[in-house]
Order: sequence, then C-alpha cells, then structure tokens
Amino acid sequence: IAVNERVLAADPLVELRPAQGQPGDADYVPERPGGIGEEDIITLVLPYVATAREGVIRLGGLLERYGTYESNGIAISDADEIWYVETIGGHHWIARRVPDDCYATIPNQLGIDEFDLDDAFGQRREHMCSADLIEFIERHHLDMAMNRGPHHLDTRAAFGTATTKDHIYNTPRAWYMQRYLNPGEDWDSPNARYTPTSDDIPWCREPERKVSVEDVDFLMSSHFEGTPYDPYGTLGTPESRHRYRPIGINRTGHMVAMELRGDVPAAHRAVMWVSFGSGPFNAVAPFYANVLDTPAYLRDTPAEPSTDSYYWSIRMIAAMADPHYIECSNAIELYAEQVRSFGHRHVFDTDAALGALDAAAGMDAAAARLTEANEAMAENLQRRTTELLASVLYTSSNLMRNSFAMSDRWV
Repeated sequence: IAVNERVLAADPLVELRPAQGQPGDADYVPERPGGIGEEDIITLVLPYVATAREGVIRLGGLLERYGTYESNGIAISDADEIWYVETIGGHHWIARRVPDDCYATIPNQLGIDEFDLDDAFGQRREHMCSADLIEFIERHHLDMAMNRGPHHLDTRAAFGTATTKDHIYNTPRAWYMQRYLNPGEDWDSPNARYTPTSDDIPWCREPERKVSVEDVDFLMSSHFEGTPYDPYGTLGTPESRHRYRPIGINRTGHMVAMELRGDVPAAHRAVMWVSFGSGPFNAVAPFYANVLDTPAYLRDTPAEPSTDSYYWSIRMIAAMADPHYIECSNAIELYAEQVRSFGHRHVFDTDAALGALDAAAGMDAAAARLTEANEAMAENLQRRTTELLASVLYTSSNLMRNSFAMSDRWV
C-alpha cells in the first residue's frame, strides 16, 4: 500500500544493524543495537492498515528494516481473517493465517509448528515471512527435520524452545485449552497422546463444537479445573495442585477478547469483551470499539486502591475470596452469570437500535451512541461488582481465624 510505504520511509526509528566489516577497515560499519518491541507495535501498525493482511505486511516491513530486540507473538485480525505473527528476533519473522474452522492455543513461547515456505514465497495465501528467511535457515542450520519435504519447515523446532520451564509454565496451558475444546480425545490416561509436558501439542486444531464468548472467558480464567493440578481443587496432592502455572493467575492485569462480527455493520462491528484483575474472580463484559471515550470505571486506575475503579475492585475481591474459594464461589458464579447475561442483552439491544442509524447518519453518529452504550454497560458492571465485593467481604469476615462466639464453647 503506497501510503504505508510513505509512512514507513518517514518513521523516525533507530535501525538495528549488524556490524559490517572489521574494525579498522575503511568500510567498517559498527553494530547499531535497537529495534522495535512489544510496546511499539500497536502504535506503528494499526493506524496505517485497514485489514489483517495489511497489518502483517506492515509489521513485517518494520521488522525487516528496524529489527526487534525480543521475540513476540502478535495476533492481527479483521472480520475475515486472523493472522498470527511471530518475531523470531533480529530482522526475521514468520506469520501464519489461522484456518477459519480452527482455534489456536498459544502460551508464552513460539508455537507455530508447520510452515509452508512455497506458499510464503509464492501466493502467500496462508503463510508469510521475512524475505531472507530461507537463507537465514540454511546459513545457521536451523532446519531440524529428518524426513520432511524441503519446503515445509517445523518452525517450532527451528526457532522455539522446549525447556523444563516450558513444561511448567507454557505447555500445560495449551494442553488444558485443547482438553477443554476437544474433550472427546484422551487427555488423562497413561496412553494419552498429549500431556501437560508435551512439546508437540498442535498450534491449531478444529474444535468439537463452535467456540463461544463464555468458552473464552472460562479458559482465560481457568486453573486446571477437573484435574489434579487445580490449586483450588481436591484432586491430586498438595504438590500436584501447584505443579503447573494456571492461565487465570493472581497477577493478571486484564483480558480482552476481540469479537469482530462480519454480519454486523462496520460502525458497531467490533466488541471488546473485557475483564480486569484475576480471572477466577471476574467475568467478561462487552464494550464497543469506535467510541469517543472510555467509561471512567474502566479508564481510571489510580495508584491507590479505590472502589471507583473496576481493576481495584476485582483485586480486592480476589484477595479476600482466594483463601475462601469454595465459600465464595457461588457468589462469584452468580456475578459472572449476571454480568454476561446483561452484556449479551445489551449488545443485542444496542445493535438493534443502531441498525437504521448506520446508513442514515454514518460512523460519527454511531460513535456517540456507542459511547453512551458503553457508559450504560459500565454502570451495570460497577453495580454488580460492588454487590459482589460486599458479599465476599461478608463471607470472608465471618471466616476470619480470630472469630469467636459463646456458642463455640462448651462446658
């Protein structure tokens, strides 16, 4: 895209550049470290593209020119496609399109497993990569396959990791997500094909049924429910219940599930299902994109804890409920059901109200109405969250270890 090329040429970034020649040579060029990282990608990519594919091309061009000082995985999506980009490091990258009938499970490690170099250097229907990837692989002997065709690469083996830390921190999360979305497979017996420590869990696969917002909410909040690895469970042993890193952990800041609905007009197509704080103690609530402002309850997170902040409210709830998980679980489940059910109805009603507005008034008028809709959603969320906070506070207070009543004694 010409406009993107012009912007790219003018980007005021420091280029990561390897050294050329030897010190003392007339043409010696010293190494220049730098490049772009995770915090730069949204600003440098999204304002300049209109589709997911354009986003991959834009990001790939930036990486090839400026390099990166870290490895990252980036999902770029629109209403038609989802692409997943892995920054291998330096100036090299790969990207693969998620098939329409599949989900991808990606913990904190490079995970693309199959890569078609013919497609990446041909029509680029499902694969894209940096221009010199083949030379880079050959130069550093990175193709680890024994019996694979010359143009199909196991990129996980070439660029990824399979360490003891991965088997504690990463692969168990991919295992649990696929265990949930494909329950018909054997996941738990001694003969199971995939275990929490398997290095060959597929990057993507077709689920046994369609995936809902509730499924995403559950998985992003999950802690190995129904297995011996659940820190709140009763199966297994004290050791097994803390063996692996859950998906829903105490330090989660926020989770956003982007829903880009191809059957809805562009003005209100994008809905962000948002939750703040630790996943087992919250629920996703829908907020529209294409708005003029963000509700203060979500937007403002002061340094000091405050019940006027969604983030701090959930943090308080989680800290009080965690040691009394079973006793507080009914209140938390009811809260989640109420938030999600109101959210679905709210989106349905808002979409219906905006149905005739798009053609008549355009994007600007829709943005104002969506801003109002988000305020209404935030008001309901704040009311429900405050009610949950009161319930958890009451339950936890009654379970304090210094509680005492005359009826506790007998003579």
